[in-house]
Amino acid sequence: MKKTILLLALVAFVVSCGTPKTVIGARKVIKGYWSLDNISYSESGTYNVKLFSDTSKECFEGSTWRFIPNNNSGLYTINSTDCPTGDRNFIFSIQEIDANTGLYDFLLKPTTKLGKPDKDNSVGFRVSLAQLNESSMKWEQTVSVDGKPFTINMNFSKISE
Repeated sequence: MKKTILLLALVAFVVSCGTPKTVIGARKVIKGYWSLDNISYSESGTYNVKLFSDTSKECFEGSTWRFIPNNNSGLYTINSTDCPTGDRNFIFSIQEIDANTGLYDFLLKPTTKLGKPDKDNSVGFRVSLAQLNESSMKWEQTVSVDGKPFTINMNFSKISE
């Protein structure tokens, strides 16, 4: 009897510590190639925003992204000729923040090699994975401008798996 109770307690512990099913589902959907189609702001006006400490909104629009969820890595490629073009590697994690709404936090961390975290780099960027389905994805990043919340919206469309 004691062995049965101990076994049930162990199974309950292992199941409770596992990755939520919604996060597993998100990883399956995000896998593949995406295009960052457009970026908009919650406030009107002209802003000089440098996304992910890399480059401007104009350079990011039209960039292609690849997500490899089995090792939580990926890369994005800046394609615009008037910008610093090329591949940028990153690692990412998806954390469920509300099981009822299906909202996630998405942590993106630049790296020098695909799939390899940089030991000396503590820079990372948190965005809200506000919407995700088989064909589109929306990220929202809220920052502060003049002490007020300012949201950057990034809209992706899936290219292929």
